[in-house]
Amino acid sequence: MLFEDQKTITRRIIIICSFIVVVLIVWNTNSLFRIMKNEERVKMEGWVVAQYEIQQNSTEDNISELAYWHTVHGKLNSPMIIVDKNDSIVNYDNIDSIKIARDPNYIYKILDRIKKDNDPIIIDYDNFLNQRLYYGDSSLLKKLTYFPIALVLIIVLFATVTYFFYRTSKISEQNKLWAGMAKETAHQIGTPLSSLLGWIEILRSQNVEESTLVEINKDVERLQTITERFSQIGSIPKLERTNIITETTNTFNYLKMRSSKLITFELLVPEDFIYVNLNSQLFSWTIENLVKNAIDAMKGKGLLRLVVKQRDKEVKIQIIDTGKGIPRSQFYQIFEPGFTSKKRGWGLGLSLAKRIVEDYHQGKLRVSHSEIGKGTTMEIVLNIID
Repeated sequence: MLFEDQKTITRRIIIICSFIVVVLIVWNTNSLFRIMKNEERVKMEGWVVAQYEIQQNSTEDNISELAYWHTVHGKLNSPMIIVDKNDSIVNYDNIDSIKIARDPNYIYKILDRIKKDNDPIIIDYDNFLNQRLYYGDSSLLKKLTYFPIALVLIIVLFATVTYFFYRTSKISEQNKLWAGMAKETAHQIGTPLSSLLGWIEILRSQNVEESTLVEINKDVERLQTITERFSQIGSIPKLERTNIITETTNTFNYLKMRSSKLITFELLVPEDFIYVNLNSQLFSWTIENLVKNAIDAMKGKGLLRLVVKQRDKEVKIQIIDTGKGIPRSQFYQIFEPGFTSKKRGWGLGLSLAKRIVEDYHQGKLRVSHSEIGKGTTMEIVLNIID
C-alpha cells in the first residue's frame, strides 16, 4: 500500500510540474506577444508620421529621413488600409493587388478582418486630415500566437510516447516475473501432491470412513487444479465451448462448503445452458478470487450472492457482497498489480483475474457498483457463442 501511495504522489508531482511548465510557457509567450504587438504599433505610428512628412514636404531631407526610418525599422509587411471619415478606402499596402482586381470586395473583407486585430491609428495633423489607418498583425506575430499550442502538443506527444514505453516495459517485466513465480509454484506443489495421493490410498486401506476420504480427495483435486492453473501462466490457454452455468455452480458450491457458516450464500442462475469459449480452470480461479475477496470484505459474516444474467449476446456474472465497500476513486486502482487494502497480501489476485477475463477470454471485469458500508458488486462480462 505504501508503495502505491508513493507512486501516486510521484505521478501527482509530475503532473503539477508539467502544468507549471506549460503555464510558464504560455505566460511568457503571451508577454512576448504583447511586447511585439506594442512594438509593431510604434512602428506603424512612426510610419504614419514619416508618410505625412514626405507628403507635406517632399524635400531630399525628408526622403532621406524616410529611407533612414526604413533602414532602422525595416519594411513593414503587415496589411495596411487607410480610410477617410466616411470609411472609404484611400490607400492600402501589403495586400495582393491581383486578388483585388479579380474581386473588388476582397479588400473590404481584409478591412473587416484587420479591424479585429488592432485599434486604428488616427491620422489627424493640424486638423488637416481626418483619416484612420487599420493594420493587421504581422506573419511573425501570427506564428507566435500558435507557438504555445504547438509546444504543448509536442510536450503531450512526448509524454504519451514516454508513458506507453514505460508502461509496456513495466508490463513486460511483470509478466515475466508472474510467469516465473507461477511455474515455480506449480513445480513446488507437485511433489507434496503426489505424496498426498499415496496417503489417501493408505487411509482407504485402513478402513477410514469413505465420506472423509471423499472430502480429502476433493481438496487434493483442488490442489491439482491450482497447480495446473499456475502452470498455464505465461502461456496461451486453451479455450473450449463450455456451459458457464455448470462451471460457475461447481466453483461456487465448492467454496460454499469450505467457507464460514456465518455467511449466507445465494446462487441465482438461469435454467438454460449458456455456452462461452472458456478455460475452465482459469475461470474457476477468477470466481474463487472474487468470492474470497467478497468474504474478506465482509470479515467472514454477511450475505454473498452470485447472479448469472443473459443479455443479448453477453452473459454477466455478478458477485454481490454486503461488505465494507470500495471508494469510487479506487474502482480502477484495485486492479493494479501490488494494490491491496489488506494487512497481508500481494495485491495480485484482482490483477490476475482481470488479465484472465480480458486478455484470455476477451471479456470485461469491473466494479459494477459499490457503496461504503453497504457492499460491492463485481461483474464479469463474457461473449456468448452458439
